[in-house]
Amino acid sequence: MTGIFNTALIGLFALSGMGGHTAFATTTAIAPIEPSYPSYTVAMTGYNAVAAQTDGDPHITASGAFSNPDIIAARSQDLAGELPFGTVIEVMAASSSPNCGYGLVDQQVGLRVIGDSMHSRMRNKIDILFDMQDTVRAGGKETNPAIALGVCKRVQIRVVGKIDMKNIPTTQTGLRLAVGILPKADEQLLAVYK
Repeated sequence: MTGIFNTALIGLFALSGMGGHTAFATTTAIAPIEPSYPSYTVAMTGYNAVAAQTDGDPHITASGAFSNPDIIAARSQDLAGELPFGTVIEVMAASSSPNCGYGLVDQQVGLRVIGDSMHSRMRNKIDILFDMQDTVRAGGKETNPAIALGVCKRVQIRVVGKIDMKNIPTTQTGLRLAVGILPKADEQLLAVYK
């Protein structure tokens, strides 16, 4: 037993005395890699699910999804490669101007699922679906958000995720949960109800 003890003791001195270097292991915490999604600069308008503004059945989008004004957006056909159906977008920056009333409707936009398509003559544009019954105050009178939004140019949008078109959430909270960007306050509120 003394032989084993002496060997271990010699090994300890040998390691601690080697060139004045101390051997130790280091660990590095690696932050999770956030997915990198693209951003685009587009024009933005609003629409309602009514026969005059849609093709065929106004309650069914080009993707076959229900026309839910809380979460659906359309895109011009030239953006089909960049923004296929099921792409979830967030409006990052839109400046209000005489023709763009984004500041009047920004609270109603939130995240949007690309679930509809615009007429082929439209280019580099998204169209936000609004509820026909909703109103906002614009110019001293109540008006539909699609009209109040007007035409916004040079709008920054960002892709924040993709979802299966067969399982589209019906609310903003559900959509935020589906793409993993639910605000912490909402997560805590949901935990209370579970």
